[in-house]
Amino acid sequence: MTATSYEYGPHHTYVDPYAFDGSAYGDFPIAPPRPPERLDIAIDPQDRRRLELHAALTAAGIPPLPEDREAIDRLSALPGNINDTIQRWLQHAL
Repeated sequence: MTATSYEYGPHHTYVDPYAFDGSAYGDFPIAPPRPPERLDIAIDPQDRRRLELHAALTAAGIPPLPEDREAIDRLSALPGNINDTIQRWLQHAL
């Protein structure tokens, strides 16, 4: 009996992330959009603060619960410098 050794598996082929059509086997991450295809949409500052606050809470080990939404929305409505301070406090908690 002969064993064959494959460096990258028996069916490994290079997959260009921009040319991936979904027909190959396996699980592949979604490729980032090509720069010319990206949408040029600005995010409202309050929405950006809300997203940043969600990320800061999660990074600090405090994943937001659905019932926390109102508190996060109200905190995000505060001026940007207050939101920055809250995020700094959460970063120092790590």
